[in-house]
Order: sequence, then C-alpha cells, then structure tokens
Amino acid sequence: MATGRKNNNLPFLLEKKEVVFVKPAKPTPSEVLSFSSLDNDPNLEFICQSIYVYRAKSFSCINGDHDHPVSSNGKTHNLEYSFDPVTVIRDALSRVLVYYYPLAGKLKRDSDGELRLNCNSSGVPFLSASANCELSSLDYLDGVTVEVAEPFVFDWPADDNGRHPLILQVTKFSCGGFTVGMGLSHSVCDGNGAAQFYRAMAELATGKTEPSVKPVWERERLVGKPTKTPFQNPIDKSSLATSPHLPFAEMEHGYFNVNRETIKRLKTSLMKECGDEFTTIEALSAYVWRSRFRALQFNSDGKTVFSLTVGSRGRLNPPLPDGYYGNACTDTFVTIMGKDLNKGPLSRVCKLIKESKKIACSSDYLWNLINMFETMRRENIKLELDDATLFLTDWRNLGFVEEVDFGWKGPVNMIPLPLRRFGYAGLCVFMSPSTLDPAMKGGLRFLVSFPATAMAKFKEEMDALVNLGDDKALA
Repeated sequence: MATGRKNNNLPFLLEKKEVVFVKPAKPTPSEVLSFSSLDNDPNLEFICQSIYVYRAKSFSCINGDHDHPVSSNGKTHNLEYSFDPVTVIRDALSRVLVYYYPLAGKLKRDSDGELRLNCNSSGVPFLSASANCELSSLDYLDGVTVEVAEPFVFDWPADDNGRHPLILQVTKFSCGGFTVGMGLSHSVCDGNGAAQFYRAMAELATGKTEPSVKPVWERERLVGKPTKTPFQNPIDKSSLATSPHLPFAEMEHGYFNVNRETIKRLKTSLMKECGDEFTTIEALSAYVWRSRFRALQFNSDGKTVFSLTVGSRGRLNPPLPDGYYGNACTDTFVTIMGKDLNKGPLSRVCKLIKESKKIACSSDYLWNLINMFETMRRENIKLELDDATLFLTDWRNLGFVEEVDFGWKGPVNMIPLPLRRFGYAGLCVFMSPSTLDPAMKGGLRFLVSFPATAMAKFKEEMDALVNLGDDKALA
C-alpha cells in the first residue's frame, strides 16, 4: 500500500510504499559475530546516512531489438527489469547479502559492554518511493538543503533484539533518474568497508555472479590488549576553549564548494608564507578549522583540537586481508591554544596537521590506539566529545562516485547527511563535488553544521578564500 508524504516546505510529493525486508538469496550461516576494539567504540554506534544520485538511463539497441537494451557493461536485460532501479537494486541486494550476510542480521550491545551481531537473516529494511518531480528541478541534490535531502533516506527503529545495521531506500523520479539512500552502521563498516559493499552490490546488479573482492569479517585481528595503567584523558577538558554559541539545539547545515583554482591559490599563499608545500587536505582543513574557531567565537586563551580520520589498512603490521570491511582507521590529534590558531600563521597550523598525519601512519600508533580502546571498553569508559574539537573525515577517495554503476553509469552526485555523533557542530566531511558542474572538476565540497547565529560568520570566512591573492587573506 502506498502512502503519500507532502511537506509544505518541500517542492515535491513523495509516495512511499511499505517497507519490505530483503533477505539473502541463499541460505547463510547462522552465528553470532563479535567485533574489534575499534568497532566497539561507543562513539561509532550510529547509522551513517548517504544519498547517491543517478540520472535516467540511456541505451543503445542491437539490430533494432528494443526489448533488450544494453547496460553499461554490455549485458542485455529484460526491458522492464533493466529500467526499474527498485527491482534491479533489490535483487542485487538480496544476492550480495549471501556474501555480506552479517548486514542482514541484528546488532546489539550486550550487558558485558561488547557489541555482537546476530546473523539471523532477519533482512534489510528496504523502502521504494516515487517523487513527482525531475531530479534536475532539485539540481541533482547539488546545493539543496538538508531538509530537502532527508526524505530520500529513512531510519528503522531498534527493538529488543537490536537494530538493523543496513537500511536502503530507492526513490524514483519522473525523469527516470533515481536516488539510493543508504544507512549503514559505523560499528560494522568504516568508509572503505561501506564503499566495498556498495561496489559489490553494483557489480552483481550489472551481470557479475560474485563480488570481485570477497568480504572478510575476522574482527579478532584488531582486538587490543588492555594496558596496565588506568586510562587518563590526554586533554584536560577544563583547559578547552568554549563558545557562546554552543550548546545549541537548532543547527544549520551547509555544503560548501571549493574549486581547484581556489585550492591552488591557498597552497601558493601558504608556500609563500613558509616555503613548504602542503596537500589539499592539510591546507584546506587548517583554513576550515580556523574559520570554525572564528565563527563560533571561541575564547583565545583556551585550547582547541583538530582530529583527522586517517585510513590505516595498508600500514598495519601484520597486514589486514583484502576484503576486510571493519573499522581500520585512526584519528590524528592536534592541540593548540586558540590565540595561536586565530592569530598565528596558518602555515604553522598546516605543519602541525602534516606532522600528526606522519605519526598516525605508523603501525605502532594504531596498535596503541587499539589497546587504548580495549582498555576503555573493559573499564566502561566512554571518551566524551567536546565543542572545542573539529573532527574531519575525507570521503573523496573511497570510490563511492566513480566506481558504483548499477547499469545507469556512475552517480552524478553523492552527499552525506549530518551525523548526530558530534552534536552536529563538531564534524566536517570532505567529499567529491557533483560531476555535472565542470567548474568544480579538481575541486571539493564539504559539509559543516553551525548554529544559525554562527553560520553567517563562517560563510564570510569561506568567501574570503577568493581574496587569497591579497596579503591579508591568510591573516
């Protein structure tokens, strides 16, 4: 039975069908799986939501055979099947769950403090919907507000047996395009693991009989050893900077585009300032960190913290097997006085970020972090998050956009939804820009959240990037 949803603030009507539970296409093992010390971090116990935007399919016909269009991998399909993304993706999901069967189970934290996943084939909540507008009228979700994007994903409540680690929604538009809204537990997958699963589902949708990369669970590989000394928070919270804008219940979310030329000018200005070269993430994250500090008006005599998520799959000793899709990332940390961030040379901030990345790339650093998380879990300690810390994660190289083709070519856009993990205000996500804007080739886009009282000031700071030819731009 279809249900209509119309929000007076939204420029479309959304018709939603009843949720179905998609189960593995074949029998799968019935077992209870445990997690690594990194997976067990309570701060990762949330559903990460993202939306992938696909244009209407174009096809060629062989020998005038209009009943068997050719998909992007050269396979021929039944016309009705091939042109219905709901059918294609639901079928591919059922088949990929044979390999990723834990995602069809239930996730729950037991009384001993450990997460466990009951592989019971309960299925993945799957929702199909139709919007009475064309994707072009929404600019393929490029630059839309979070309020416009939110209807294209959904959540499913937990029950006494736990919660579903994976949730999918496919929304069709009148133009023939569609979106895939995915919610995935960060306890089960990190960004690389999520991309690996999503690519596998697309491979099965376009004719492959099995994923090119077989999934590997083996979370015991990253279980740490508790340290003998009691855990101590490395940062004295009383010394952290505070903001008159936080805490704040109502947050405003914004997506910002930074083109290639702006990034180039920023790097050139930094090089002139100190003589060193910096990567895009080192340069731009330093600028965003400082802009956030100014927008939220933190006190300059307090400390502020920057944390960058760094992938560690290829740096671990012993190495992780190909196909491992659990959390295998580490966080870098840079702590400085607010006055040094606000008034000091930006190049010094970039240097601190560069140095922290080098430290975090070592296997020893990651194992120390794993042991710390295991100690905290056993001592029932949760690392409390604070307003003075900016957490930045970079999605640009995960392969979500270029490598995920369900037969409609790759998505033209991908956006994450804000995460409540940090009370919104503490998270920044770097991502690839929409492929439909030629001016953004080589640039990036990022998502941040602020109280409305501070967002205007942050926009001013970002607008100042266009003045990077001016000596005052880095001041």
